[in-house]
Amino acid sequence: MAKIMIGIIIMMSGIGYWYYTDTQNTIAVLTANNAKLNLAVATNEETIKTMAADFAAANEELKKTNAEFAATREQNNQLASKLQEHDLELTAAARPRSVQRLINGGSKNAGRCFELLSGSPLTEKEKNAKTDKSFNNECPWLYDTYKSRGMLNSATED
Repeated sequence: MAKIMIGIIIMMSGIGYWYYTDTQNTIAVLTANNAKLNLAVATNEETIKTMAADFAAANEELKKTNAEFAATREQNNQLASKLQEHDLELTAAARPRSVQRLINGGSKNAGRCFELLSGSPLTEKEKNAKTDKSFNNECPWLYDTYKSRGMLNSATED
């Protein structure tokens, strides 16, 4: 009977040791997995913050682009309105040299607008302009942009 009891005690001790070892291994695996999950959560939170910031920046850029587009549309409407006020065919037939001079001057000024928008430096005449029309008759809205940047001579300040 004692041998049976010693055998049962040894067997129970072996099962206990096996259970303890298995539990410790499971705890180690779960701890490692928890660390990985915490790292993944931190990475996801940082990614979400970055994406939110990128979305806000893209949204701000979209608003800016839409505002510029609306301003461009308004400028186009003003030009269309100016052109509707005049019958160019009739005026050109009556005064061809005047119309040619006006169209050539307008084309030159419009070309200069593209140059300025492309980053061309200001001429002395543009730097010294006192009004938006004297700056450039075809793109007077650029006057305020250059003035706000301090790129015009101080003599032009109001």
